[in-house]
Amino acid sequence: MLMRTDPFRELDRLTQQVLGTASRPAAMPMDAYRKGDNFFIHFDLPGVRPDSITLTVEQNVLNVRAERQPTESESAQLIVAERPYGTFTRQVFLGETLDADNVTADYSAGVLTLTIPVHEAAKPRNIQVTSSDEKQAVTR
Repeated sequence: MLMRTDPFRELDRLTQQVLGTASRPAAMPMDAYRKGDNFFIHFDLPGVRPDSITLTVEQNVLNVRAERQPTESESAQLIVAERPYGTFTRQVFLGETLDADNVTADYSAGVLTLTIPVHEAAKPRNIQVTSSDEKQAVTR
């Protein structure tokens, strides 16, 4: 039996999963962290126009959608096309401690930054400790 092998097939498959293809771009990378009373999420969206970004929140699920159009002109001869384009989407599940009604978004230098405040009830607070021993000693 004769088998045809392609030593680069697995490498191509892995590359498509990580980087995506033109028809199915890879997910937008993100960082998320809490600092003080706010939760921050940064999405890498280089080359995306701010007006193509759509953010929606429904039942504590944040949906991010962005579109990047190809930049080639009609008369240009394409030599290399490695930058993904198309529609990018990402869902982030927000915890009950976050205030999804007051999310703010800023897009600068290809990075979309979301700031989500923590609910007042979820913020750490100090609880005063009293001692019943002191009250008993005073009443005797």
